[in-house]
Amino acid sequence: MLYGIIIFFVLLLFFWGIRIVRPTQRGLIERLGKYHNFANPGFHWILPVIDKMYLVNVTEQMVDAEPQEIITNDNLNASVDAQVYFRVKADEDSVKGSIYNVQNFKYQIVNLARTTLRNIIGTMTLKSANSERGKINAELYNTLHTETKGWGIEIVRTELKEIDPPKDVQETMNKVVKAENEKIAAIDMASATETVADGVKRAKIKEAEGGKQSRILQAEGEAEAIKLVNEAAEKYFIGNAQILRKLQALETSLQANSKIVVPTGSDLVNVIGDMAGIAPLPGKK
Repeated sequence: MLYGIIIFFVLLLFFWGIRIVRPTQRGLIERLGKYHNFANPGFHWILPVIDKMYLVNVTEQMVDAEPQEIITNDNLNASVDAQVYFRVKADEDSVKGSIYNVQNFKYQIVNLARTTLRNIIGTMTLKSANSERGKINAELYNTLHTETKGWGIEIVRTELKEIDPPKDVQETMNKVVKAENEKIAAIDMASATETVADGVKRAKIKEAEGGKQSRILQAEGEAEAIKLVNEAAEKYFIGNAQILRKLQALETSLQANSKIVVPTGSDLVNVIGDMAGIAPLPGKK
């Protein structure tokens, strides 16, 4: 019976001292309040009551700096919020630093981030703060990285979540943006209208140039016709004014659809035939 009780208490003590460290954790074992050894992932056994294990998460974590009102350099109250991503480095010295060098490192990171944001944005105008978020993120990261070196913590990145101006300022800014968009739309419409008008103008110019060219060609044709008439007159009617007069009378009569009887063998028939390349028909014998 006594042996059974002893075995029971031994087994109870054994199972009581079992500790399992997961791959995402590292452990610090203290014995009677003093650091004893470092616990990597796997099975560990500690002395109940005498030993104590502290587990530390070494995966990437995020803390929110929580929204706060910051007075910018142009005396506007901006609501600012940011997020900080970090992790405890997995080596023994870093894990020890996260436990022994700082009390509640998450709380400390949040407060350090809030203070740093006030220092940075307090020197900037609201407009520049909104347009230079990358610069604010970089300065916040550098400050946190420097200040947390002794804590065994690695700052992975920082993200400025929001910079919201006061409600009345936001409404004014929205109106300005809307007016600017309307201005751009009006300019685009004017440009499109100008383009259409320019196209119509070019079309009319092309049409006018076409009409001009047509008239030039017509005038050249008429000039060529006049030239041919002049050449014919010089050839056939020099010293024959009477025949030319008859031919003109014939032309006028033909235009009026009048019937003209021209005697065979007359000079007028000979002239017309010669001009047309037709020899007069010989008279009947």
